[in-house]
Amino acid sequence: MKANDYWQNFVTTHDVENATFSAYAFGSNDKYADELSNLVEQGKKTATSSVYDIYLLEEEPLPKIGAYNVILDSQSNAVCVTKTTAVTVVPFKEVSARHAYLEGEGDRSLKYWMMVHAPFFAEEYANYLEPLKQFTPDSLCVCEEFKVIK
Repeated sequence: MKANDYWQNFVTTHDVENATFSAYAFGSNDKYADELSNLVEQGKKTATSSVYDIYLLEEEPLPKIGAYNVILDSQSNAVCVTKTTAVTVVPFKEVSARHAYLEGEGDRSLKYWMMVHAPFFAEEYANYLEPLKQFTPDSLCVCEEFKVIK
């Protein structure tokens, strides 16, 4: 089911009035979109992170506590609805072990999180921000926590 249809079904079954949503897939390719959306659906992934500087570049607001999101798979099919519960901005090198665990990937350790996110964030900088900026351990990350609603 596509995001708009999924959202309309959600609104009618969850007594949510005047709420809006964002729809997105995790990661930079189809493999990650399916893998990560499955982790959300299983309840293992209750957090995500992104590059702060891209929000600035695209003049987009940061995620808001209480915001609804429709999580998509690689085929743009809705997997579930989440609600943002916390948002923090921290340097990459200061992302907490707790946040890494909540992201639900690999062995859920901070070491694993840094190992897979450093190249991902470096690629994001290369694609969107270079030559203006390059990824460093001091680069800011948006750390978002959420709960699955449906």
